[in-house]
Amino acid sequence: MTFKRTALFTRAARDPEKSGVASAAFTLAEVLAALAFMAIVIPVAVEGLRIANRAGQVGHRKSVAVRIADRVLNEAIVTGQWRTSTQGGAIQEGQNEYRWTLRSEPWQQGAMRLVTVQVIFPAQGEKFDVNLSTLVDSAQ
Repeated sequence: MTFKRTALFTRAARDPEKSGVASAAFTLAEVLAALAFMAIVIPVAVEGLRIANRAGQVGHRKSVAVRIADRVLNEAIVTGQWRTSTQGGAIQEGQNEYRWTLRSEPWQQGAMRLVTVQVIFPAQGEKFDVNLSTLVDSAQ
C-alpha cells in the first residue's frame, strides 16, 4: 500500500490573482460612498424620531387636557359657576401645568349660552391648546 502525500496549500490558494479569486476587501471609493450615504440617512432618521416623539408627547398631553377641560366644564355646569364672568385656573398633572379658562357667551338663538373651556399646555417648548364647548339653557 502506497500513500501519496498532497500539499495542504495548492498554488491557487496561495496566489489568488492567478487562480481568478478576487480579494474580499472594500475599495476606498466603496467606503466613501457608504459614509456619504450614512451622512444623509442618519440625520433624516433622527429627525423622524424627533417628530414621532413630539407627536406622541403632544397626543398624550392633549388627552390629559381634554380630560381636564371635561372635568372643569361639567363642574361649572353642575354648580352654576358658568353664569359668572370669565374664570381661570391651573391644574398640575404630574410635572406639567395645564392652564384653563372658562367663558360664557350668548348663543344666536333662544336663551342658550355657549360655555367654552380652553386648556393651554406646553410640549417641547411650544404651547398647544384644547377647546371644549357646550350649550346651556340660561333660563334655568
